[in-house]
This record gives sequence, structure tokens and C-alpha cells, in this order.
Amino acid sequence: MIESAVLWTGVFLSALGVLSILRPLRFLRLRTRAAGAMVLIAGLVVIGLACLLPVHETRIATEVTRLDEFAPHWQFAESHSIRIAAPRARVFRAIERVTAGEIPLFRTLTAIRRMGRRTPDILDAPLREPILGVATRTSFLMLARDVPGEIVIGTIVVLPEGRGTGALVQEGRLPPDQPGLALAFMNFRVIAEDETHTRVMTETRVIAGDPVTARKFAIYWRVIYPGSSLIRRMWLRAIQRRAESDRNGRVRGPNAAR
Repeated sequence: MIESAVLWTGVFLSALGVLSILRPLRFLRLRTRAAGAMVLIAGLVVIGLACLLPVHETRIATEVTRLDEFAPHWQFAESHSIRIAAPRARVFRAIERVTAGEIPLFRTLTAIRRMGRRTPDILDAPLREPILGVATRTSFLMLARDVPGEIVIGTIVVLPEGRGTGALVQEGRLPPDQPGLALAFMNFRVIAEDETHTRVMTETRVIAGDPVTARKFAIYWRVIYPGSSLIRRMWLRAIQRRAESDRNGRVRGPNAAR
């Protein structure tokens, strides 16, 4: 994501500038504190520009997946895929059973994201519980479960001022777009390539209900994107290991759910 890369480039430059003000980094040809101050200013300018980059909306032409049904348009998205040497049914089972303990750095990255606070949701998932189960009993709704083809979950990520989540979630459904609201949707799509190989694709889409909400969420999205992308990739690899390791969908290890 270009906007996130620009923002983190600015953060890196700012960090170099601060270090050079404290002690000039001569090996980078920053020989004076004044040079460090210039780098810091440049970094802050880049961060400002990254925050001001426009937000674009994407719309699908034709519904193909269940995710398309729930999120036919969005402003923020990421997608990843992996090929797994296991049949479709076993892969689907692995998706539902994989735990936070099987995803390297999951707890570390989510702890950074929640600023160390304890939260009763997927960002503070127990190591040995299936992570999708944690998500759907806390902050996410199970929107679709088409065995063994696709799972779609969704949640509210930005609330209108003065509103509570309980007042917006009714009968197991998320509310429609509205000002001040942003909804996030995530799927796992399982496609059989042949009898022994499967392609798993996961996509996350976020819909903001108005331009102001989209602009505010854009800053947050651009900050968390690198960590979020890394978690998704490691999540897919954990699914791969679980599906390929045992015909019963079990994996050996201290942090694996049985």
C-alpha cells in the first residue's frame, strides 16, 4: 500500500532526525545537529503528506464471493493468498481450528496495536483457542459460513459519537452504511485446485459511511497496515502448517489447540 509506505518512510526519517539531533550520525553524513533537524522536518512533512493523500472508493461490477455480497464497495482493503498441499475440506477445517499460538508474533503485534491494554477480543486472543471462535464470540459477527468454500466475518470499527455497538448490531447483522460509522469485513475463501491442492485467499475490506470518517480511518489504516499485512500472511502460513501436518487437522506443539 503506497500511502502506508509513504507514512512509514516519514516516520523513519523523523527517527533518524531525532537521533541525529541527540548525536549526529556521521556514518550517514549527518555531521551536525542542524542537519538532523532538517531530516526531522523532512520526515514530519512526509508524514503530513501521507495523512493528506486522498481516499479512493472501489466498487465491484458483479458479485462473485460472499464477501462481495456484504461489502460491494470499500475504501480500504488488503488481500493475500497461499497454496496448500491438502484437500479443500481439511483446509477449511484448519481455518476454523488454527489458534493465535500457531501464528508467529501474533500476540506481540496485537499487543502493540492495543497499546498493551487487555481487550476482550481478537487482539487479545488466548493462545490455545481457535482464533475465529474468539473473534465471533467477542467483537465479530459470523456473516457467512459456506462449508467448505468461504467464511465471512464482520465488525464495527468506528462508531458514531454517542452510539453503542449493541444498539447497532441487531439480529446478527451489521447496520448499513451511515455517517460516523465504519465497518470491517474479512473472508477466507477456499478454492480446490485439484484433489490434493487448495488455494486459500483472505481479503479484508473496510467501508466508511462518509468522507470525514474515511479520512480519520485512513490515518489509522496507514499506520497499522504493515503489521496487519504481516499478521495475515503468518495466519495463512499457520493454516498451511495445520492442514498439511495431520490428516485430522491437528498440529503438534505447546501452543496448538487439539
